[in-house]
Amino acid sequence: MKSRLRYIFPIGLFIALFLDGSLSNVFAGNLFKYPYSSVLHLDLLWIVFAVFLDDDDALPVGIWAAFVGLVYDWYFTGIFGVYLIALPLVVYLSRLMKPWLDLNFLTLLMVYIIDITITEAFAYVWYVIGKVVTNNLADFAVYTLGPTIAVNLAIFVILYYPVRQLYLRVN
Repeated sequence: MKSRLRYIFPIGLFIALFLDGSLSNVFAGNLFKYPYSSVLHLDLLWIVFAVFLDDDDALPVGIWAAFVGLVYDWYFTGIFGVYLIALPLVVYLSRLMKPWLDLNFLTLLMVYIIDITITEAFAYVWYVIGKVVTNNLADFAVYTLGPTIAVNLAIFVILYYPVRQLYLRVN
């Protein structure tokens, strides 16, 4: 494994986690305007790039994803297990898809949207089982999943080229 990527990946992952919380706090008035709720997933963006741009799959992305999921659960949700399980699950599913996909902007964008959908749906089901939320699936899709995908799609478009160049440079 390349030594630079081994150090850059976890640092970038924790910066992404920090920015998730910070930007959500700064833009809370826009992201969480009733009845809509948008969740930033910069950490998931960083993970998706790692899965698809790590040429030899040597990075322990799943382990880092579980650790960041634990921190995310502890700090943001207060309900352990949601992102601790969801993020490594997304890494696993993305690695299953990787051999059949060409690496380009649109492919990575679609995988990112699918991964956000899986993560948010997993969290929704977890919260429904735990009786944390009581809204129905249609409300979740319209008021949470749709805005979350829209915001993260815009962030992906802005960050795609710089993050891709960083990964390619250190890999």
